Amino acid sequence: MPGQTDKEIVIFITAPNEDEAARIARSLVEARLAACANIVRNIRSIYTWQGSVQDDTEVLMVVKTREVLFEAVSARVRELHSYDVPEIIALPIIDGFPDYLNWLRGSTE
Repeated sequence: MPGQTDKEIVIFITAPNEDEAARIARSLVEARLAACANIVRNIRSIYTWQGSVQDDTEVLMVVKTREVLFEAVSARVRELHSYDVPEIIALPIIDGFPDYLNWLRGSTE
């Protein structure tokens, strides 16, 4: 990411099912690329793909990590994900409970 800092971020990643999301999440946490990944079941995604509107059930991963690790997280997700173009978007954490943010930083490489 241009202008990368060592700030905390949240990354949203959708997946087709809970098993695939869990496999990706476990890989990220085991590699210390993420401190935590929550999996939210049964989201409904309506989007355009290859010229037509799709309406699918997916799961959403909410991944907590640091901005300097975004490229490594993105690369790992692309290796493991079944989608040709997976959603991998980062949002800044602008503030948080200091003890939690310290744990997040200490749990990532």
